[in-house]
Amino acid sequence: METLTEEILTTVIKKRPAISHKGTFGRAVLIGGNAQYGGAIIMSAESCLKSGAGLVTVITAKENHAPLHARLPEVMVLDWNEPKALRTIIESADVLLIGPGLGLEEHSLALLKFVLSRQEKQWLVIDGSAISLFAHEKLTLPHPDKTVFTPHQMEWQRLSGIAIADQNEITNHTYQEKLAATIVVKSHRTEIYTNKKNYRCPLGNPAMATGGTGDTLAGIITGFLAQFAAKDAAVCAAVYLHSYIGDLLSAKNYVVLPTTISAAIPRYMHHFSN
Repeated sequence: METLTEEILTTVIKKRPAISHKGTFGRAVLIGGNAQYGGAIIMSAESCLKSGAGLVTVITAKENHAPLHARLPEVMVLDWNEPKALRTIIESADVLLIGPGLGLEEHSLALLKFVLSRQEKQWLVIDGSAISLFAHEKLTLPHPDKTVFTPHQMEWQRLSGIAIADQNEITNHTYQEKLAATIVVKSHRTEIYTNKKNYRCPLGNPAMATGGTGDTLAGIITGFLAQFAAKDAAVCAAVYLHSYIGDLLSAKNYVVLPTTISAAIPRYMHHFSN
């Protein structure tokens, strides 16, 4: 297993070309946020936007529209009860993220099945509730080579059947080969399993142990996949940058809030760009 270093950031994050527009940096569509967990999808949208995705659209419960517009006026929003509009916006996406705050209701499952049925050229990130639904319903991936799961260890246990105590490089890699998707197993030292290689992020700290940290990471991964061509490297860079910023902030903060990490993303992307 390769240990990631700062080199992954300078390799992936490049200076933006002078001739470019919002479409140059990818179209990201994020699906999640029921009436109870709207904050999750809002945090994902914020980190996706601030990590550089050119166009970000959020498909969420109607209750979240006003808060989302108030916090992130740059983000478009769509009611998740409009199937015709959903189909159009999903088909236009470069990257899809489903799961943050999605919930486990029948409508949540229907949305997940709909997204899986519509995935073609798009990369797909499956996070949070969507992982639990996928595991419970024993769903299948249409394009595993274009799919990233971002489970914490309990979600990985549900998906893989590997007890947390038995999760290690060998067992995790074995199940990743079965799924043939990229797996980001979140823990105090997050590990990334791809179809080519396995990686460990050496960064991260207990100050980051608060609700929304995973939602924020999922958003960064989505934003990086939307704009950077080398996809495995983009996922690795997203994981590393998330923990890198968290470690810097923890030097002076007892708790590192996810939204504070998001606020710092543009500055550090600028720092590492060539």
